[in-house]
Amino acid sequence: MSDRIVRAIGLTGGIATGKTAISNYLADAYGFPILDADIYAREAVHPDSPILEPIVERYGALILLPDGNLNRPELGNIIFCNPSERQWLEQQIHPYVRRRFVEATESCIDDELSQVSQNTLTLVLVVPLLFEAKMTDLCTEIWVVYCSPEVQLQRLMQRDGLNCDRASARINAQMPLAQKCQKADLVLDNSSTLHSLFLQVDAQLTSIPVAPE
Repeated sequence: MSDRIVRAIGLTGGIATGKTAISNYLADAYGFPILDADIYAREAVHPDSPILEPIVERYGALILLPDGNLNRPELGNIIFCNPSERQWLEQQIHPYVRRRFVEATESCIDDELSQVSQNTLTLVLVVPLLFEAKMTDLCTEIWVVYCSPEVQLQRLMQRDGLNCDRASARINAQMPLAQKCQKADLVLDNSSTLHSLFLQVDAQLTSIPVAPE
């Protein structure tokens, strides 16, 4: 089955814009395999990982939880306010994440049970830092999930229990959402309802035009 065409959708956007809602929908409604950068990034810093050791050496044992796992909120407080530290951390983790994407993609291609009746194998690579991490070459097309800055800020504050300053720092740490939209093959507007968002996905995958709500 390795001669099938591979359609690799790179799904990205800003923090709290709705990437998870889209990836869950693509998995549930269409059965597409979902490859998630956040899962691979967590793997990269598990307690026995060689990647975790230099991170602890740099920031101290206070960034570890009692069970030896990384205290991600504490680390976030450090890197989201310091671009150079964020860049250093990403240099430790991104190569591992890229390698896992390549391995997982190859595994899906080789899996004869995966979408066996179809000539095209469609994968969804959920990568919040798709452009920043220079992983666009792993995708055949790029979807960006967008919402207004005001909606994004409110959603992030609600979701993570952050005050306005901390939520803004996390948003500003990423490439501006408008810039990501300019680089996209498809922009999905999540400023309204999930129903409206999913209709846009359906339109892209079935070539049915959808009138704006």
